[in-house]
Amino acid sequence: MKIVHSWLNELAALGDDVELIAANMTDLGLAVDDILHVGNTVDGVITARVVRTERHPDAAKVHRVYVDAGDGRERHVWCGAFNMQAGDIVPLATPGTAMPDGRVIEPKPILGLQSDGMLCSARELGLGEEQDGILELDVDVPPGTPFLKALPIGDVRLVVDVGANRPDLLSHLGLAREIAAITKKPMALPALAHALAPVPRASAGGHAGRAGSIEVRVADEGLVRRFMGVVIRGVTVGPSPEWIVRRLASVGSRSINNIVDASNYVLHELGQPTHAFDLAKLGGARVNVRRATPDERITTLDGVERTLRDTMVVIADAERPQAIAGIMGGRDSEVTDATTDIFLEVANFEPKRIRSARRELGLTTDASYRFERGVDVDLASRALERVTQIILMLAGGSTDGPPVDLAHDPPQRRTIALRPSRVARLLGEAVATPEIVSHLESVGFVVSPSGENLNVVAPTWRGDVTSEVDLIEEVARLRGYDSFSIELRPARPGNVGDDANWITSKRVREFLVGAGLLEVRPMPFVIGGENFVRLTNPLSENEAFLRKEILDSLARRAEYNLSRMNGDIRIFEIGSVFAPSTEETPDEELRAAVLVMGRRTPPHFSDPKSPEFDAWVTYDHWDAKAIAEELAAVSYPGAGIELASGEGENLWTILVGGEVCGVVRRLVLDAPVWAAPAFGIELRLAALDARPVAPPGENAHRPFERPAISVTRYQPLPTTPASEFDLALLVPDTVLGADVEAVMRRVSGKLLENVRLFDRYVGQGVEAGHRSLAWRLTFRHAERTLRDREIDARRSDILRALADELNVRQRTT
Repeated sequence: MKIVHSWLNELAALGDDVELIAANMTDLGLAVDDILHVGNTVDGVITARVVRTERHPDAAKVHRVYVDAGDGRERHVWCGAFNMQAGDIVPLATPGTAMPDGRVIEPKPILGLQSDGMLCSARELGLGEEQDGILELDVDVPPGTPFLKALPIGDVRLVVDVGANRPDLLSHLGLAREIAAITKKPMALPALAHALAPVPRASAGGHAGRAGSIEVRVADEGLVRRFMGVVIRGVTVGPSPEWIVRRLASVGSRSINNIVDASNYVLHELGQPTHAFDLAKLGGARVNVRRATPDERITTLDGVERTLRDTMVVIADAERPQAIAGIMGGRDSEVTDATTDIFLEVANFEPKRIRSARRELGLTTDASYRFERGVDVDLASRALERVTQIILMLAGGSTDGPPVDLAHDPPQRRTIALRPSRVARLLGEAVATPEIVSHLESVGFVVSPSGENLNVVAPTWRGDVTSEVDLIEEVARLRGYDSFSIELRPARPGNVGDDANWITSKRVREFLVGAGLLEVRPMPFVIGGENFVRLTNPLSENEAFLRKEILDSLARRAEYNLSRMNGDIRIFEIGSVFAPSTEETPDEELRAAVLVMGRRTPPHFSDPKSPEFDAWVTYDHWDAKAIAEELAAVSYPGAGIELASGEGENLWTILVGGEVCGVVRRLVLDAPVWAAPAFGIELRLAALDARPVAPPGENAHRPFERPAISVTRYQPLPTTPASEFDLALLVPDTVLGADVEAVMRRVSGKLLENVRLFDRYVGQGVEAGHRSLAWRLTFRHAERTLRDREIDARRSDILRALADELNVRQRTT
């Protein structure tokens, strides 16, 4: 949504600080994507008066334009536009001018004659999309006047990201109302420059009525939520005045003529689309709102002939469709310079119908963007009066009788009970009742007391507010989220444990990240084929299926990296795979997958550079096996993990408690010759419904048991110093190091905080059949410092137990 600072200020006096206005929008929950200065990048452009034009016999697409630039000499400029005549004031970019698109104007010879600058269109000046001709200025200034002085067009455009649930903010009026509410500024729709007679009151009817000499009919119930129209006769179609041209250009819309510009102006001001038809081109003096007939055709304003379906709604005359309702008008009834009478339509259409038609036609417009999100039904009458007044002001003429107002069934405005006690409970702070009333009334809510509580009626433009919690959110938003305390208050902990899949995923993620791998989150869409689940509405036909293996996605990511000369890849994903099912939805399963290739660690300048080094620094199948073993152990703590030899492309099969739960394989990639081998691991974590999916590399379904929920216990950070000592032990080759560590932990008791093996030695000084293993033991008491005699006693107990149980002795040399 493009919003212009000066336009906002006309509706509410918000001041000149654009950054503050953007901050206010952010406080209201709107994202300001960009702040652009419009029309401030045309230094070096001056005004020039056209003296004469001259054709060149050897140039059909350009001609010479002689201009007076106020410096006492006649300049000639080559120009490809032919819309100028003698006496016109036009913008001239002098040599050396830096244009908004980055070009620098330099003297350029054409057909042997040098061009002394460039005449500019609106687009070249960054003022809009108009590119059909040179911008003609309706100003009374001497030639040579700086362009920004002759035409003060400098403004600021804010690009605002408006959520789909807030269509009321798709206009300057809607945003001004919100900002004025939190800044306590008055807001009002500015009066038009010339006082005009009010538009007659609309004649309300059911599904048929008259607007002047035009019969208007809505064919069926449900085609339109409201349809208004008025006939205006005696208009003079022509260029719009400079103020409206500049205003439309500031939001990126080009000027067409005064009738169309009035419609577009109200669209951006109020958020209500409108459309004008050339009355003389409507057959049978009739306007019908009806369903399109199958394969009915219409040529829209963009010149494209479109085939319609019977699910679409059209605005037709007695013979043929003249507009696709809510999307775009037709060329056959387009307003042109010859138009003298118009039928102005202001309507409100069902969002679902507009969204469906827009998708089928592949046609998005400013009107469809608003209608498919939901325009306020009550806005139609206000917009009709506003656009009619602007047309009468710009093009003259008069209304032919009162407007017609059909199919208008005002929505029921529901009363919502709001409890201040509930506001305090949800927001964590009590908000005084007068303050609640003030916030809600500032944005159009009607509030009345009901005992200790409040009755609230939402304005018609706030269809997203339907319950008490919505009102509480409004109070928080308008009060300002920053106004609430950041203090953590006492709260009752929930009694619902974390989902087992989430806990397992968190544990697996922490392990893989700790192992130096990078997480990726690609979309689960693949090329697919037979026995894949096809998407009903794919983003792309190239990837129209759901994947059956995560390694398929990781392989594509690896190929993407290889195509950009990156061969060191360590990535993983925790995500879902899908298999066809006899049910409405496919079988879904949670898995973890890893892909590694190239060097194990990022290269460093201190690494030795030798072939032998490269041989052991890159990943091989043994590395993949080691990662798979640890991954399975982390995913299924306490379960029996085994890797069996695989078949075919599978190097190993991962068995958990005797069940096949994953594979390790060497991957075949579309890779350059210099790429190292790629290895993939895929492990199932949990079936996400009652129907299990076959494990990776398997075709048959197998029963699957969810991992048990584990609970992480809180432990305070230590505040006392630790006591450490090292033990170097002579361990028989027949004794496992894990058994030695188990004895040390059992004998040490609760004071043992950590035990770590840090050295292994075999050689001189170590008797045959033994090896030297060294451990570092760390002891700590939670409340006091340990005494030396306590540490010595535990060392003696450990050595005695090791000697008695495992024949392990302390190494003395």
